[in-house]
Amino acid sequence: MNGPMPVVPVSILTGFLGAGKTTLLNRVLKDPALADTAVIINEFGDVSIDHLLVEASSDGVIELSDGCLCCTVRGELVDTLADLMDRMQTGRIKPLKRVVIETTGLADPAPVLQSVLGNPVIAQNFRLDGVVTVVDAVNGGQTIANHPEALKQVAVADRLVISKTGLAKGRGLGGLKARLRDLNPRAPVIDGDTEEAGRAELFVCGLYDASTKVADVGRWLQDEADADHGHHHHHGAGHDHGGGHHHHDHHHDVNRHGSDIRSFSIVHDRPIEPMALEMFIDLLRSAHGEKLLRMKAIVSVADNPERPVVLHGVQAVFHAPERLAAWPDPADRRTRMVLITKGLEEAFVRDLFDAFTGKPRIDRPDAQALADNPLAVPGMTF
Repeated sequence: MNGPMPVVPVSILTGFLGAGKTTLLNRVLKDPALADTAVIINEFGDVSIDHLLVEASSDGVIELSDGCLCCTVRGELVDTLADLMDRMQTGRIKPLKRVVIETTGLADPAPVLQSVLGNPVIAQNFRLDGVVTVVDAVNGGQTIANHPEALKQVAVADRLVISKTGLAKGRGLGGLKARLRDLNPRAPVIDGDTEEAGRAELFVCGLYDASTKVADVGRWLQDEADADHGHHHHHGAGHDHGGGHHHHDHHHDVNRHGSDIRSFSIVHDRPIEPMALEMFIDLLRSAHGEKLLRMKAIVSVADNPERPVVLHGVQAVFHAPERLAAWPDPADRRTRMVLITKGLEEAFVRDLFDAFTGKPRIDRPDAQALADNPLAVPGMTF
């Protein structure tokens, strides 16, 4: 094949045991818009693909009549992705438009995301598009309370699908939705019994390949907290701390519900020096990576403010920073970061960011001390 391979968006479908992931996947696979998609699953037997079956091969790959592929995880997920990449590059399969990975119900989502984000070879050809998490309307609340994996699956999602709403018959559904909003205020909550949950667009979560797609930062960051608080946010609004930047007050601290997971956003109005950004990210991920469930950001960098940088990380693993050709919205050139943390104080992250961007706070000397003595860790090139 001539020329570089196109970057393929990867969607993660997760949810706890019995949540209904496979049922949802079976529905969405019927959408013709998912042609030329590879679906990576744990076992073929759970997915109803007999009506689409064209050819089953002995190496764990099934070709479907609508142009999709199905394959099982063989060893590490990275190996499976590498095999798909090799098949595309050697012309054994035509270029893929998307990969959907269905995780096991007991999976901590972080290692799955890291498989896409952290391997340099994989990251050349695949980009994490988003995470869709399925939650059982009948047992979801109890499952989240009892199983930390389920809690993380909800916290890192870009979209949440509530399954079995018909069985629940409304009982406890309001409380479950409130709990999901507390854990992840930016993810839209979708009723799994509606048509919306059966369309391919469910997996299209936003920004993944700036070179070929229109960058929809609003959908990617999914900052809906203003609506939750019942007020409207304008450019430049918020609490001004001086130094040309502000932080939104629409963060969510769900510690009151028995969890130390927090979701919050940082907004900065001026371009950031590349070294300051690099040191902030390196220190955050090296010293506190296990507490950083997910981070997404679009950043105005001082060396080229016309071309923002996209950051996407899970714990200590980050995609290589990617320059966009231009700002998706020329009228809004602010740096916007969305962070989901577990056991990491929001105030500490904000103060650390302030310390590196020119406004250290004397009431939090720990953050300034870290800024003055950054750890010797490998840098990121912006």
